[in-house]
Amino acid sequence: MQIELLLLILSILFFVSILADKAGSRWGVPSLLLFLGVGMLFGSDGFGFNFENITISTSVGTVALCIILFSGGMDTKMSDIRPVLSQGLLLATVGVLLTAAVTGFATWWIFGKTHVSVGLGLVTALLLAATMSSTDSASVFSILRSKGLHLKNNLRPMLELESGSNDPMAYILTITLIDILKVSDGAMPNVFQTILFVLMQLVIGAAMGYLLGKLLVWGINKLNIDNASLFPILIFTCCIFIFSFTYFLKGNGYLAVYIGGLVIGNSRVVHKRSTMKFFDGLSWLSQLLMFLLLGLLVKPHELVPVIVPGLIISFLMIFVSRPLGVFVTLLPFRKMGIRDKAFVSWCGLRGAVPIIFAIMALAADIPHAGLIFNIVFFCTLVSLVVQGTSLSMMAKWLGVLEEPDPLKSPKHFDIELPEDVKSEVSEIEINENILKHGKKLMHLGMPENTLVIMVKRNDSFFVPTGKSDLQLHDKLLVITDNKATLSETYARLNIPKQDDEQELEQTKAKNDDVATAETTDKQE
Repeated sequence: MQIELLLLILSILFFVSILADKAGSRWGVPSLLLFLGVGMLFGSDGFGFNFENITISTSVGTVALCIILFSGGMDTKMSDIRPVLSQGLLLATVGVLLTAAVTGFATWWIFGKTHVSVGLGLVTALLLAATMSSTDSASVFSILRSKGLHLKNNLRPMLELESGSNDPMAYILTITLIDILKVSDGAMPNVFQTILFVLMQLVIGAAMGYLLGKLLVWGINKLNIDNASLFPILIFTCCIFIFSFTYFLKGNGYLAVYIGGLVIGNSRVVHKRSTMKFFDGLSWLSQLLMFLLLGLLVKPHELVPVIVPGLIISFLMIFVSRPLGVFVTLLPFRKMGIRDKAFVSWCGLRGAVPIIFAIMALAADIPHAGLIFNIVFFCTLVSLVVQGTSLSMMAKWLGVLEEPDPLKSPKHFDIELPEDVKSEVSEIEINENILKHGKKLMHLGMPENTLVIMVKRNDSFFVPTGKSDLQLHDKLLVITDNKATLSETYARLNIPKQDDEQELEQTKAKNDDVATAETTDKQE
């Protein structure tokens, strides 16, 4: 294909996907589901763009997954995951194994009773289950963060730790079962060798991720580069190096990049803020590209024959195997309530990772690879529709939501303090209630350790003094010693919480409607 035509098609696909994401956030539809939908719309059964390159899809999926896991690791704070480290790691290993085993045996039995002619063997059924045994990090990260869910009892860091670290176990299960089907034609392997292989992958992957992450932090801080814009590119290069170097050492590269990102993200690194923003955008670009390609790859008419088994397997995973894996794995943690475990079960989202693993089966040309791919794709769609759209509702129903932080982060000031600086920065908008204290900054009566360091008025900025006059709708950039002082500042200015503000806005809107109606009546 002519390169200019390819770039034109890609730019249109990206633009439509971004518009779909904006519309989806308003309606509560997961962005990743819309990306898949756009790819399917432009695919062979839609506008006729025929894309069947398995090699390109696998390569793009591998790089995209590295970036997503590395970015997720960088964005995860060790202080958040330390209290839930045991639960997260058990879910990422034992939980994945239990989910795959229960789903695999159930799938083998279901096909034996409903589709005898298919001849789906036990190992093939276990492979099908293994591809879908992990929660998808891209789906979990994007949905939890885009919806801004504030969860109780450290549930959010636990879910992000699980989804970021359980892909390696699913990957190991997948490639092991593919090798069994290719080499021994479905015969059961040497159990001891298989367990040793799995442990070697996990140990080498974890060790290389930690050691290379520490080494790269030291090297990056020592390296003196005049051009600051090259530092994000340097860390991106480190991400790819960690994955590929670990692969050649026979370790799991996906686990290595996640732990490497975790180490780098929790260390002091020069130009860390710009790097985090770079990887945040790069992660979204990777998700968009990956889901678009997967949507283009699938042929919707081939999904019709697998609707019945796909629905059965989907609801089996949602309501049986995933909850069973979670509740059994978390049995030692008696302090964790049933409602918390139920929400963790509901967050077993499937996304691009299972489809990428299914593409590996297609590339290996094993028996029933096409059937596996179509069922995995269908189950992913069901998971995103059923679980992805109902996360907020399920969190409210189970009572695991907590009150959002009423303190507002700066939106009109591009400022962010380093993590080792414990001060708090916030933004306050001047309203009529605040101006009752007086129109000068000195009249607001702020706590002694609270400073207003900048004011935005319309499109201009200035550094205020105590004698500066304040106007309605001015935005103040405020810095304090800690959150307690910032909360005291909000209290002294009588600034309402977000929930109260929403009620005030709704009341104001109702009053405006009533006033408009009365004016209309008078005119009539």
